[in-house]
Amino acid sequence: MSKLIAFAAIQGGYKVVAQAEGQLNKALATYDAATKVGFPNTAYYLPVIYSITGLKVETLEDLKKPLEFAKGLLPPHIKLKNWLPYLGPLLDAGMAGILCYEIIEALRYLNEPDFYIAQEDPDIENGKMWVGAADDTILRKRGVEFVDGSAPGFAAMVGAAPNAEIAKMIVEDYQKKSLYIFCAANHNGNTIIQQCLDAGMQVGWNTRIVPFGPDISSAVFALGFANRAAMAFGGVQPGDFKTILKYNKDRVFAFVNALGDVGTEWGVAAAGCVNWGFPTIADTPIPEILPTGICTYEHVVAPVAHEDMVARSVEVRGLKVQVAEIDIPCSFGPAFEGERVRGADLYAQCGGGKTQCTEHVKKAEMNEIEDGKVIIDGPDLDAIKEGGTFSLGIKVQIAGREFQEDFEPIMERQIHHLINYIQGVMHIGQRDISWVRISKAAIEKGFTLKDIGVVLHAKFHQDFQKIVDKVQVTLLTKAEDVDKMTEIARADYHVRDARVDNMTDEDVETYYSCTLCQSFAPSHVCTVSPERTGLCGAYNWMDCKASFEINPTGPNQPIEKGEVLDANLGQFKGVNDFVYKASRGTVTHYNFYSMVIDPMTTCGCCECIAAMLPGCNGVMTVGRDYSGETPCGMKFTTLAGVMGGGASSPGFVGHSKFNITQGKFILGDGGLLRMVWMPKQLKEELKDRIIARGEEMGVPGLFDMIADETVGITEEEILPFLKEKGHPALNMESLVG
Repeated sequence: MSKLIAFAAIQGGYKVVAQAEGQLNKALATYDAATKVGFPNTAYYLPVIYSITGLKVETLEDLKKPLEFAKGLLPPHIKLKNWLPYLGPLLDAGMAGILCYEIIEALRYLNEPDFYIAQEDPDIENGKMWVGAADDTILRKRGVEFVDGSAPGFAAMVGAAPNAEIAKMIVEDYQKKSLYIFCAANHNGNTIIQQCLDAGMQVGWNTRIVPFGPDISSAVFALGFANRAAMAFGGVQPGDFKTILKYNKDRVFAFVNALGDVGTEWGVAAAGCVNWGFPTIADTPIPEILPTGICTYEHVVAPVAHEDMVARSVEVRGLKVQVAEIDIPCSFGPAFEGERVRGADLYAQCGGGKTQCTEHVKKAEMNEIEDGKVIIDGPDLDAIKEGGTFSLGIKVQIAGREFQEDFEPIMERQIHHLINYIQGVMHIGQRDISWVRISKAAIEKGFTLKDIGVVLHAKFHQDFQKIVDKVQVTLLTKAEDVDKMTEIARADYHVRDARVDNMTDEDVETYYSCTLCQSFAPSHVCTVSPERTGLCGAYNWMDCKASFEINPTGPNQPIEKGEVLDANLGQFKGVNDFVYKASRGTVTHYNFYSMVIDPMTTCGCCECIAAMLPGCNGVMTVGRDYSGETPCGMKFTTLAGVMGGGASSPGFVGHSKFNITQGKFILGDGGLLRMVWMPKQLKEELKDRIIARGEEMGVPGLFDMIADETVGITEEEILPFLKEKGHPALNMESLVG
């Protein structure tokens, strides 16, 4: 390896450490040493420092220790007579630089609290381009995509391309491969983010083009995201730096693209990333580090032509990317799922309360349909004036020797994602409440309704080839036809829902596992029963049954529940045996229906977390969409940090929204009648089901008895409300002891 690149990285380390020390001393002279510092709404303090060193940084005074730690990592300057390999000193200098970049960013949050915008998407119109550190709500939401493989990794792009066209080419290619693009730093005052905006692209978490910040120090947010994933989903303990770094190398497939001149400050950042197994691919002729060792393959590769940047990056990192080539005029891939079609961009729309938009998947006989046939029954988009509305019925008929009616809702649920994957098309909702917005840009490229049928036909074949032999799609656009189709569809929806809702755990002898999240949380085993939906909210028992039949070697395996060891708590010998084996001996047993006694393990993907409120003799639950305080004294992000990673945590349990109103929800602890608090948004979302469940349990006014944040966010604040309403939890057996 080159002595020159080691020299540059070490020089950069000394420079960045000096910058951090100077800024910290200035801050200590300006503010009290007890002044709070940190990244907003995260349970992981300063995440890189915390994960690598175990040091909790909460105040300015606390920043002194990681600064001294970074100083201690700085190696001696390289001399000409030094003949030894330089990788070790380079890695140490790189880590020192990364730790100090995080200190610098923490001080920026203190000195410039409005510099970053605390939301998923920037507010370009108001000059708020940079989103800064991802909060824990974003981490949990987006972390699922790294778990299920819909996001195979991320490209950390620093600097700027020679022009906006090249920037768009590179970024869109990554989007097509479903990668996230984390952007930081500038080159001669220009940034890849500004180039994307100049090229008419949408940026933000929802399009996977994330504008972290304009300086190289903001690249530390990408590493913070990766390390928090290890702690949140993998159960890696803070300070266990060896496991953190190995976890990232093996599970978080990331790399750096350096676009522009690589100086010492970029050099130390690149050297720091090598510690994580993240290589750097540059477009300028910098010295390379080609021998393998830390990274999977090469460490630094340069110069790489812009047209080869994506392919070479994927190759060097060892990423396995599956790209679906769909014959439509628009780009296609998961990266476009979060794209918005706003008013100024809108060409036409359907559904959303303006017209009817319905989706319906039905099993067909082999001789009833023609594979690949797409029928447009009614006017197509060329008959609609710009800004107009239309009705839409999407009828998909699937035939297959292995296809069953139970698979219909699973396939139907895919329509939302697949239409959203089309660049320039936005889809919201499902079933008979769908909403589709089509952009002017998509129309200009030649998009028609037929392309929806082309996408559904191709992807159903690609993703479900075991059970799908033929797919025919009909798109209805005449209002009267759509209304007739909607009536038929609603009748089917009712039958499906009743089939699942009316099932009990006693009705079946087989439950199903879900080990999808083990890629991040190795000891977590989710068991799904008719009355215990998957804690992520994505899988019910019927879904898992169908998934197993579709993919017998997949994450959803049958579990014979076996002997009932405790009917009230929900413990089964067959489940225990499976969990012990699937967790590699880490978890010996757990209870389905209790959060107090040996509850089910929880990963980082849960929709909600329930916690005990001893002072109210009840429990609360909070969804990941709620970022406020809760009566248990912890926000959702803190709760998830405490109990995630595959642990069984008595007093807490992860669960889905739907599970709250299922018959066996914390049955062993008193069931839904124990629920004394939940966020107002979640409560309203489940209103009809809570009312119905309360009536079933003999408490018809239960919905109005449950407190929310408008009543209070402490046990002391909500207790008088519960007494006034006569909440049943107050008269139940003590939850503690």
